[in-house]
Amino acid sequence: MSTDTFKAIIIAAVVVVVALTLTFAMLVRRRHLRDRFGPEYERTVEEKGGALAGERELRAREQRHDRLEIKELPAERRRQYADEWTTVQEHFVDRPDGSVAEADELVSRLMSERGYPTDGFGGQLRDLSVEHADTLDHYRSAHDVKVRSADGRATTEELRGAMVHYRALFTELLTDERNR
Repeated sequence: MSTDTFKAIIIAAVVVVVALTLTFAMLVRRRHLRDRFGPEYERTVEEKGGALAGERELRAREQRHDRLEIKELPAERRRQYADEWTTVQEHFVDRPDGSVAEADELVSRLMSERGYPTDGFGGQLRDLSVEHADTLDHYRSAHDVKVRSADGRATTEELRGAMVHYRALFTELLTDERNR
C-alpha cells in the first residue's frame, strides 16, 4: 500500500470518527433538551420552524436560567402564600373573574419572590420553561382565560378551570417541585 493511499484511509477514518462524534453529541444534546423541556421542546421547535432553531432557543433559555438566582422560600413564607391562595379560592364563589385575576397576581408575586423575572407573560413562560415545563400548558390556559375574562368573554366554567390551572403552577412553585 502506498503512502498516499494510507494517508487517504487515515484522513477518511478521521472524518468518519469526527462526523460520528458530532452526530452523537447532537443526539445527546437533543435528548437532554427533550427530557428537560418535555412538551415545551416540540412547541418551541414548531414555533421556531425547525429543530436547530428550536434547540438554540432552548439552550439560550437554559443559559439565561442559570444566571437567575432562584431560591426556595422559607417555611413561613410558603405558609403565608398557601393562606393567600386559600383566600383567593374563597373569593371565587362571589366573584370568579376577580378571583382569577387575583390568582394570576399571586402567581406572579410568588415567581418574583422565588427569583424569576416577571417582565411580561412571554418572559415568564420562557423562564419557567427550564424547570417547570410540564406546567406551562396550565399557565398558558389560565392566562388565556384571564385575558378573556378581562373583556367579559369567559364563562364561569372556564374561570373555574383557570383556577385549577393556576393552582397547578402555584403548587409547583410553592413546594419547589421541579421538572428536570
